[in-house]
Amino acid sequence: MISVVVPVYNEERSVALLYDELHSSLQQLGQPWEAIFADDGSDDGTFAALTRLHAAQDNVVVVRLRRNFGKAAALAAGFDQAKGETVVTIDGDLQDDPAEIPRLLAKLDEGFDLVSGWKSHRRDPWTRRQMSKLANTVTGWVSGIRVHDMNCGFKAYRAEVVHGLRLYGELHRYIPVLAYHRGYRIAEIPVNHRPREHGRSRYGPERYLRGFLDLLTVSFIGRYRSRPLHLFGGLGLVLGLAGTVILGYLTVLKILGHSIGGRPLLLLGVLLVVVGLQFFSLGLISEMITSQHEERGAERERAERLVDEILS
Repeated sequence: MISVVVPVYNEERSVALLYDELHSSLQQLGQPWEAIFADDGSDDGTFAALTRLHAAQDNVVVVRLRRNFGKAAALAAGFDQAKGETVVTIDGDLQDDPAEIPRLLAKLDEGFDLVSGWKSHRRDPWTRRQMSKLANTVTGWVSGIRVHDMNCGFKAYRAEVVHGLRLYGELHRYIPVLAYHRGYRIAEIPVNHRPREHGRSRYGPERYLRGFLDLLTVSFIGRYRSRPLHLFGGLGLVLGLAGTVILGYLTVLKILGHSIGGRPLLLLGVLLVVVGLQFFSLGLISEMITSQHEERGAERERAERLVDEILS
């Protein structure tokens, strides 16, 4: 089975049209499929439209969140309901072309675990295209993963990938980074992108700032979650060593009869040693917490706690 997860927010006019396009694209594959619409607390008639769609089609599942928690929470709630061995995510604004789904799945069958769409000819305002290009460049530099369109919502996954993800905040932007750090194979293909016809975009400049902070979170989690001492301990050793060298130099000067009490270098040396010890101690404490966490097993906060209603 193929599960198509669609996060929606105030897309009353789009959901039925999107289902029709999904049906046209997926029926040619000859496989059973389901459409899972995750309503992220819409305050228009989106849920009513989804209710009608659910009553008319037996392969439609509707998940309604209690309020607008964000796209990451909507995706997580949709993933929890997905029954398919393959999962496709597509935005509900009709800008992604469902006709591209067979190409994504064909690329997935080449041995990849995640295939991301690349809106190579993006139908968005110039300012948003440039901001997105800058964001993708920074993301590639920080994460080390070269993907043209990291935040593209049009993706295909093997089921084990999405069921192993823990999404919150705005981490949906960096799903390829999260998957990469878990050892999954990632690919990218150009996909058709269409102008928006209904609704309005909810992306603003402030989201890029929040996205950059989430990028730092993802990079830290991916690289140092199981070995925090490598980060904090390394910083502590470098700072402590620098402070020790400075204090050693001042000690030699003191032995030679020079006055060092009024030198700013003395304060700098002491500060570096103290801060270095703090970083190293923080690394050790983090290692102890990580070790205990691994032994006891992490309890994953299930997205169902955020769900208000499910029509299945």
